[in-house]
Amino acid sequence: MRSFFAKYKLFGLVMLGISAVIMYLFYEALQPQKLLPIYQPADFNPELVDISLQHVKKYHTIADFSLTNQNGETITNKTYENKIYVADFFFTTCPTICPIMTDNMATIQKAILNDDDVMLLSHSVTPIIDSVAQLKKYALEKGVNDAKWNLVTGDKKQIYELARKSYMAVKTDGDGGPFDMIHTENFMLVDKNRRIRGTYDGTNPEEIQKLLADLKILKESDKK
Repeated sequence: MRSFFAKYKLFGLVMLGISAVIMYLFYEALQPQKLLPIYQPADFNPELVDISLQHVKKYHTIADFSLTNQNGETITNKTYENKIYVADFFFTTCPTICPIMTDNMATIQKAILNDDDVMLLSHSVTPIIDSVAQLKKYALEKGVNDAKWNLVTGDKKQIYELARKSYMAVKTDGDGGPFDMIHTENFMLVDKNRRIRGTYDGTNPEEIQKLLADLKILKESDKK
């Protein structure tokens, strides 16, 4: 008799386990899929948006660009084609927020090192100072992986226009001239369609963790 009940006890436990798995799968299937917003110029603080873009509520994408990285290679939007990437603006001689931002970008680099879908892009806001040689020196000091992270220099007006009209990273004042200077702690998460999916304080470790969590959500949504 005992063996009879022991057999059915085992059967009952197996069925209970199967039922729990089925219930969990149903629960997961019924949960709404987490999606990141697609940010448009109209979603940002108007002070950060060029007047020509403040009305734009859809179809905004990062403009084409052509810049030079720490290895003297030409980096364009094609380099980031079909890639998710994190962008920021910095300069190598900055003594305040930039070293913190670079350290936090290095944290992201470590997290995405083996992820072929994700890259990093840091634009110098003092391109006349940040030559290819200077960027290479900085990259070596900061542990930049050339395959994952481009530090770029080039035409100042192009870089500043990207910051103001593509990434909405800084206030609109200035024309990219010799006395124009931008300084921003913002990191921008950009999807494979060149759309902004999140902005984060690049000096705040909690914001970096949020960025990494949002990156996972973005990657999951790409699979659907």
